[in-house]
Amino acid sequence: MRRSILLATTAGLALTLAACGGDATTDETTSAAPEETGTSAPAAAGTLTVWVDETRIDAFNNLSEEFVAETGVSLDVVQKPSGDIRPDFVAQAPTGEGPDLIVGAHDWVGEFVANGVVQPVELGDKMGDFTEAAVNGFMYDGQLYGVPYSIENIALVRNNALATETPATFDELIAAKPAEAEYPILIQQGDAGDAYHLYPIQTSFGAPVFNTDDTGSYTSEIGMGGDAGAAFANYLVTMADAGAVNASIGGDQAKQAFLDGKSPYIVTGPWWTGDFVDAGLDISVLPVPSAGGEPSAPFVGVQGIYLSSQSENALLANQFLDWVATPDVQFKLYEFAGRTPAMTEAADQVDDEILAGFGEAGAQGLPMPAIPEMGSVWSFWGQTQINIINGDVDDPAAAWNTMIENIEAAF
Repeated sequence: MRRSILLATTAGLALTLAACGGDATTDETTSAAPEETGTSAPAAAGTLTVWVDETRIDAFNNLSEEFVAETGVSLDVVQKPSGDIRPDFVAQAPTGEGPDLIVGAHDWVGEFVANGVVQPVELGDKMGDFTEAAVNGFMYDGQLYGVPYSIENIALVRNNALATETPATFDELIAAKPAEAEYPILIQQGDAGDAYHLYPIQTSFGAPVFNTDDTGSYTSEIGMGGDAGAAFANYLVTMADAGAVNASIGGDQAKQAFLDGKSPYIVTGPWWTGDFVDAGLDISVLPVPSAGGEPSAPFVGVQGIYLSSQSENALLANQFLDWVATPDVQFKLYEFAGRTPAMTEAADQVDDEILAGFGEAGAQGLPMPAIPEMGSVWSFWGQTQINIINGDVDDPAAAWNTMIENIEAAF
């Protein structure tokens, strides 16, 4: 059953609600309390427990101070390790030991819904104030299961000291490798492959991982088979022969090689561009050129806030979610965390050429699939790609078809 996001007035609520608490002995917690500023301070109205990981803790600590100052409702912000937060929530929420709210990626939604640990939320008229990709990311079976607050995706980052104009096609980019560069482009892979960073190139062949229905929602039908998938598989050989992909170059190696000026280009996300700027590089962020003739469409990652199905503080939690779904708060989260806001009005306020470049590169993107079947895809997908790159298969197209069969069997 859907629960509407309520614009509840906290002054009239005689609530001293105990949040669904985590294990305070093992996780770092930060609570913000109202300052005693006289009659202008809101009355204390309760506490909400919010789980975040180490990448989001600073942003939500700052946000908690804003929220308590405006509403009187305290946020008990609990830091959970990034590798533990999702499984811990699935395990603890049914027992009532989890948080009221959990902050995380949109592609958790399938697992959360399947385990019954989150409940739908309503944005009402605000739905149209968010980017389509942000809303679609948290949609599951026609219902919205989280309030998005930021979006991110990978793009082509250019070192302007080594190149000033980027070719329109990927073939031309490879051919234009400067003589002083060791690699035409850096795309992290590693021993197990990295399908995520190759996805813009794959989609340019018209080979999305899953097909979508008329509403834009993913179906469980594999979309990367057939001639389009085979064409991409064969193109991986071209990329490997040109030195554009290499199993020995994982994430750290790709980042360092770019910092060292070994390539004019790297495919990466906003998480590294700060390091590039700090190192004195003059960079531009651009869409990944097409290799297959269609637009390059990266995965779009959406960050948002889920409401626990077992929260005893749903009224206060919905108040917080409604507060987050405002341009001012979304922009504050951008200032705290440095990611493009999910609401268009807030995103339009961002005056940052680098983030604007990522936004342009992600304009054709789709949310990373959150359907349960996605869990069966990654290992087959990455391993097949790296086998092709390493030259371990005689027929890339046949290996790709075998991958599709294995993935479908795993469903």
